[in-house]
Amino acid sequence: MSDAFHRLLHFIREMGWFWGVVVSVVAAVASLALAAVVVVSWPPDRFTHTGERAFLEGRHPVLRALAIGAKNVAGVLLVLLGIVMALPGVPGQGFLTILIGITLVDFPGKRRIELSLIRRRSVFRAVNQLRQRFGRPPLQIEPGPGPI
Repeated sequence: MSDAFHRLLHFIREMGWFWGVVVSVVAAVASLALAAVVVVSWPPDRFTHTGERAFLEGRHPVLRALAIGAKNVAGVLLVLLGIVMALPGVPGQGFLTILIGITLVDFPGKRRIELSLIRRRSVFRAVNQLRQRFGRPPLQIEPGPGPI
């Protein structure tokens, strides 16, 4: 991974700032596309107690274990990318990418963090506007503390 990162940095230095801008724009568009696919696919009750579901329930245990491992790795990568995108001057949907990454990772206290992020007015509004654009019903959120 480190070697690939160093090659990417070398490529950007050799090609100049133009390619840095191109990579940033492609990353921003890719994060928006990924966010749209994930957010639109959530069931409306995703953030209520009735919306909680076991991942690949009823599948072969080995397949389920491998899929859970891959899901957790993808979630951690999305959280890290979201943190970078949340920095000023970096293009992309930082908080939305963090939220999507957190929904993929399994850890104690996950539900509380998910709810605190989705209860942010700006995140909740952006998610439901995106869902509306694709003809999906708005998300429901269980009652609790927070601005919503």
